[in-house]
Amino acid sequence: MELFVEALTKAIHLLLSFDYETYLVIWFTLKVSITAILISTILSIPLALYISTNQFRFKHFILSTINTGMAMPPVLAGLFITIFLWRNGFLGRFNLLYTPQAIIIAQIFLATPLILGISISAFQSFPKKFMLQILGLGATKFQLYMIMIRECKLTLLSAIMAGFGAIISEVGASMMVGGNIKGYTRVLTTAIVTETGKGNFELAMAYGIILLLLSFSVNMILTKIQQKNRTEHE
Repeated sequence: MELFVEALTKAIHLLLSFDYETYLVIWFTLKVSITAILISTILSIPLALYISTNQFRFKHFILSTINTGMAMPPVLAGLFITIFLWRNGFLGRFNLLYTPQAIIIAQIFLATPLILGISISAFQSFPKKFMLQILGLGATKFQLYMIMIRECKLTLLSAIMAGFGAIISEVGASMMVGGNIKGYTRVLTTAIVTETGKGNFELAMAYGIILLLLSFSVNMILTKIQQKNRTEHE
């Protein structure tokens, strides 16, 4: 308990004193995570719409792959991305390994199956008869998709929150592809691991508290949007 109080005091001090290193890590954590979640959302929702409203070969295999990806360990994602970005890898010529871009790619790799899987479930629950009625009234496929997004937006926001929570709290992939370089690729989770390894438990816990506050703040904003939309929907 005493260690927790000291860590909380340390966290407050770091924030109120505008400690440069702390705010650099916070800013970088936010930057890569928000970038990754935006790209994942842009990729996932249109793809989820297509998968849920069309029949094609290997659909069940693709759905099984997506559902498996939802439970992918971050370390395994980091391993795959590292192999691709390695000097002799498929994307090795771009020299992305141990860069912020590598962390964003790894986080997209983690978040996309989560957002995609939950979004597909939301769209598949949309009444088939309602879809046929909308199309029968002369709506285009694009207009149908917009209606489906509007009707499923509460679940879609939950999917985005789940994806964001997964990537902002992961450490394995960021450590492997980013290298935990101070002032360049260090995020809050890798900073916690680094300080714990040094025996600086007070600072590690302070970073942990800041990470929780950061995650809570972002999710609170998304939850407020979600509940506002729910009220309007009712």
